[in-house]
Amino acid sequence: MMKGSNILNLRFNQDQGCFMASMENGLRVYNLEPLVEKTHYDTETVGSVASCEMLFRTNILAIVSGGSHPKFPENILYIYDDSQKKTVIEIKFASAVKAVRLRRDKLIVVLLNRIHVFSFLHPTRELFSVETQKNPKGLCEVSPLQSSHRQVLIFPGHKLGSVQIVELSTTLQSYSSAPIYIQAHKNELACMAINQQGTRVATASEQGTLIRVWDTTTRNQLVELRRGADPATIHCMNFSADSDFLCCSSDKGTVHIFAIKDTNLNRRMSGLPPAIRGTLGKYGDSQWALANFTVSAECPCICAFGPNNSIYAVCFDGTFHKYAFSTEGICHGEAYDVFLEVDDDDDSF
Repeated sequence: MMKGSNILNLRFNQDQGCFMASMENGLRVYNLEPLVEKTHYDTETVGSVASCEMLFRTNILAIVSGGSHPKFPENILYIYDDSQKKTVIEIKFASAVKAVRLRRDKLIVVLLNRIHVFSFLHPTRELFSVETQKNPKGLCEVSPLQSSHRQVLIFPGHKLGSVQIVELSTTLQSYSSAPIYIQAHKNELACMAINQQGTRVATASEQGTLIRVWDTTTRNQLVELRRGADPATIHCMNFSADSDFLCCSSDKGTVHIFAIKDTNLNRRMSGLPPAIRGTLGKYGDSQWALANFTVSAECPCICAFGPNNSIYAVCFDGTFHKYAFSTEGICHGEAYDVFLEVDDDDDSF
């Protein structure tokens, strides 16, 4: 009987076609369409794994140890080639690695108070590093597309509730440009997301009631979205590939889908009489999710968009959910599975 508590971290790859389950008893990598296990490593091979980042649909995995029985120090990053079944790069840092993000040409490593940016994969050398505020969650995202002219790195700024933006394509090794910030929230940031093209950023604070979407060029707020009225911990946000929609998941076990391009699709309190709605102030004008569904009560999950207006929810209790949504706000379940019990598949990534 598998236990969902064995899962320490869940993460989609950059095109959201695969996900990695970092576990107390090793690491597993899954394909989403169809849902099959692509590879797994047991405790003897990798120990317990705190986090893993996969480079698109390649054999390259960035692995960070952690949990109750790590095989390697938590301040060493291992780049593992699944096709060669060996570590190809090993980098030691001054403190524990909190997160890793990959592009085909960049490797970003997040520590508690510093972010290191490397060229990747051949050669791998440090380009620059930047000091940050304390970032125990390892909050950091980077736009993944090579075809986009934007190479945007985002992470929490020094001012409470702010997001710092770094344009990687114009930042030199000396890193001396003035920081660019978005003052996103009054409270500490809890979650952030960037779209594939690097033009949009979504932010949520520890309050977890509001999500704001920003333009990375102008730094203007594009839309404010309301997840709910009660505080919640937002675990994951992702844009659709075309940036028309945004999904988010919280510790309430609910996944919300918002319209970003056509915000008229989002629900509003239009049914209330204007006199009553006016007394609610900004809350009365809120944009609520056009659709939502609940996977498991009080169970955190990560969420992402699939083809044809579908949504994946991968949960820490070991369950996989696929829903379809319509622009009229209707959701219906399309698939359910316990992914830790899914058979493996011998094909390459």
